[in-house]
Amino acid sequence: MSRDGVGASVTRGGGYDRVTGRQRYVADIHLEDVLHVKLVTLDCARARIRSVDASAAWRVPGVRLVTTAEDLPRPMPRFGPQFEDRPVLAVGETKYHGEPVAAVAAETRDAAEEAARLVHVDYEELPAVVTLAAALDPAAPLVQDPALRPGDPFATTNVLREHRVAWGDVDATVADLVVEHVYAFPMVTHFAIEPHAFMAAPDGDGIAVWSTIQHPYWLQRILAKLLRMPLSKVRVLAPDPGGAFGGKQHTKYEPLVAFMALRAGRPVRLVLSLEETFQAARRASASVRVRTGFRADGAFAFQDVAADYLVGAYADIADRVVSKGSYPACGPYRVPAGRVVGRGILSHTPPSTAFRGFGNPQVNWAVESNIDEGARALGIDRLEIRLRNLARRGEAFIPFDTPADGDWEQTVRTAAARIGWGTPLPPGRGRGIAIGIKSGPTTGLSYATVRLLADGSVIVYAGTSDMGQGARTVFAQIAAQELGAPLEAVTVVMGDTAVVPYDAQTSASRSSVLMGTAIQRACGQVRDQLRGMAARLHGIDEAGIVVERGTVRLPDRELPVLDVLRRGLGRLGGELIGNGEMRKEEEPGHPLGGSAAFWEFNCTAIEAEVDEGTGDITLVRHVTVSDVGRALNPLQVRMQDEGAAIQGLGHTLMEHYIFDDHGRIRNLGAIDYRIPTSMDLPLELHSEIVENGDGPGPYGAKGMSEGALLCVAPAVAAAVRDATGAVIRELPLTPERVWRALHGEPDRP
Repeated sequence: MSRDGVGASVTRGGGYDRVTGRQRYVADIHLEDVLHVKLVTLDCARARIRSVDASAAWRVPGVRLVTTAEDLPRPMPRFGPQFEDRPVLAVGETKYHGEPVAAVAAETRDAAEEAARLVHVDYEELPAVVTLAAALDPAAPLVQDPALRPGDPFATTNVLREHRVAWGDVDATVADLVVEHVYAFPMVTHFAIEPHAFMAAPDGDGIAVWSTIQHPYWLQRILAKLLRMPLSKVRVLAPDPGGAFGGKQHTKYEPLVAFMALRAGRPVRLVLSLEETFQAARRASASVRVRTGFRADGAFAFQDVAADYLVGAYADIADRVVSKGSYPACGPYRVPAGRVVGRGILSHTPPSTAFRGFGNPQVNWAVESNIDEGARALGIDRLEIRLRNLARRGEAFIPFDTPADGDWEQTVRTAAARIGWGTPLPPGRGRGIAIGIKSGPTTGLSYATVRLLADGSVIVYAGTSDMGQGARTVFAQIAAQELGAPLEAVTVVMGDTAVVPYDAQTSASRSSVLMGTAIQRACGQVRDQLRGMAARLHGIDEAGIVVERGTVRLPDRELPVLDVLRRGLGRLGGELIGNGEMRKEEEPGHPLGGSAAFWEFNCTAIEAEVDEGTGDITLVRHVTVSDVGRALNPLQVRMQDEGAAIQGLGHTLMEHYIFDDHGRIRNLGAIDYRIPTSMDLPLELHSEIVENGDGPGPYGAKGMSEGALLCVAPAVAAAVRDATGAVIRELPLTPERVWRALHGEPDRP
């Protein structure tokens, strides 16, 4: 391990700028002659739009553009990462609280806001469905027009799509004990500190778009299709986002600002408020029915899981969340017979999208909680029942997918030891333990370019987005390790489709594995060129030369890379350029289109104390242990796990959307919507990593950073039950909900 190469806990690149406010986010970029945009929305979820009158708005000084559905191409352009169902502006009918029906652009933000208030929309409020039960009622209004879903067998229902995965024969399998319950998971928001922001400007005969997007190239593809431009004429600039957690993966208002910029012939700028961000993206809530069959010795006989996700008014990436999130619902266990049905249910609520964990926390909460209930009924220790059923390395726990790729028992036992499992506890305290698993990327493509300059410094070009996870740092460490350059001499360039090579997406904890491998291979090309250069300079066979960690080893001596580089480039100078690619192809016939590149595995253990008088939960100790293959930067790994663990406490203890009878979100913003603060943290938080070098990424790395969130909820709920006997199957575990469970009071709807 080099001083600042792979395996070192070097300081995160860009960290200083982030904490001091020097970092320039999209909202910090100000273009000359820019117009400010404000959205026009209605004060209800669903309404028939009769007319839009902007005459009063036009009279506001400084207003330069008012855009309604009438000003956009016909038929209304629609977009989406999976289904092209989302209109640029609401046409005919709004589908959720906050959906824009018009947009105003003015010289100042104040003028835009004043004019937006003056746009008069004549509308008729219509009944809205905002819950699963309402959406699934046969008499419920349809969220989407069946004409938008030709050939879809669910077109006349509010079911977006259904996904089934099965093996064995669940119905024919006999069990000694069957435990069946329904568990509810709340709708929550991402709450990234940086708001969503979008800018667009004419760029010659094309367009340039600035966005807080995680997937710049995916956005480029969608915009090119909507605007009917070649990809080469659509430039996406995506500065490092200030947090994303999946909420900034996919296209939202970029098409609107693009159309407005082209129409105005000037740059336009839209920065969402926190309240508007709540309405733009959120995690899907879910109702999960779990039926688990146990043998008398605790072995699983079968798992039968049915998960309904409330995905919102438009599909966004939610169908993929449902399919991939529900797919490993049976967990990392030996399950002879398994059946999983996942459904996405449309509703008149903001579109759900990717969120850290990608649909897995919803089912993990339910399945792990059901396992606990079975263990108690059988009189078997809750840790022991998991260890008895846990897949060992090389076992295909899902028969047609990647076998267990880690020593997962090691992870579980580490967590149990750190929480003090089995040792006495004072009254009012309890312990819980849970296991979480998530499939890594099933397909993927990343390109990287690496330039070794004449002075030995290095530039890495990567299309990945660094939204705080530290991708820039790890990529620089890989290049430093491979080429022997000091870390401070490595520059990583990201965030501009006109500069960096293609990267499919930044999600599924893929960056270190896919892009990291592409960078490693690009560095390999540079080393090959150095070998050839040394062979020419010294008149020897290239096969006898090794380039490693900044040294060129000849048969009779060693030379610094810089010496060979300077001599080889000569007076004209120049540089060596390497290109690398990492590709994971689709697998036809696989339920997800491809098997898991790796499994993200975590065990979380909780010690909690419950105040029976108030229902308040104090987390005394929180232990999170992740199997990461190889920690390329151990400090970053721990920080990512700790951040995910704390984020998981949000949906576990407090976070949830509240809707009124009009489908309006009543707790928009930081005052009425609670997220964990320093006052809510565990008294002790321990993060551990398991490294066995058994991942597919550089130096044996696996993806990580989502795992520590997956199973927080079932571990906390199990600790609460252990402490008090209270059984709660609906999140969040608010003090009121816990108190009601303790005192036999019915839960409020």
